[in-house]
Amino acid sequence: MQSQDRLRIAILAAYAIGLHGLERMIPAPVPWLRFGFANIITLTALILYGLRVAMTITLIRVLIVSLLTGSFLGPGFVLSLGGGVASTLIMGGAYSLFSGIFSPVGIGLIGAMAHNLTQLSLAYLLFIRRIEAILFVAPLILFLGIITGLFNGMASGLLLKKLGEKITVTQLNPKTKEEEKI
Repeated sequence: MQSQDRLRIAILAAYAIGLHGLERMIPAPVPWLRFGFANIITLTALILYGLRVAMTITLIRVLIVSLLTGSFLGPGFVLSLGGGVASTLIMGGAYSLFSGIFSPVGIGLIGAMAHNLTQLSLAYLLFIRRIEAILFVAPLILFLGIITGLFNGMASGLLLKKLGEKITVTQLNPKTKEEEKI
């Protein structure tokens, strides 16, 4: 891995951790529910740099946030890791197979559903073991997942559009060697 790739991953992971921190300051509609703003960075990285970079960012974010919040190896960590890995893999597969069909909004929706279904499955298999409790809470979680998936997909689409404009402007007006040194 080149140093430029490492730097890119570190910066994107820092953005994802920062967004997660900001998200924790927003009162959640349900105490254990998060909006998943860090997934904006994951989705953007997936589209720009591929699955490997997106998965690395997800793993770094989950690990560092769990260490900072004191939830490392606890139930929250297991659910976050499982949901993050599953959603990143599913989004990567969907993007590689259907990038011409789905926009970032569609990929974000797929990722949100994968995340929530994985977390519900893990909660049942590892912690709750009462299917009626999972079925009771599943509609709310999946509904809110649709909303957050839409929002995160739209935010990622806007970010990609802005980054595309910046890249286009740079290509139209490239810097000279003297300007690059400054």
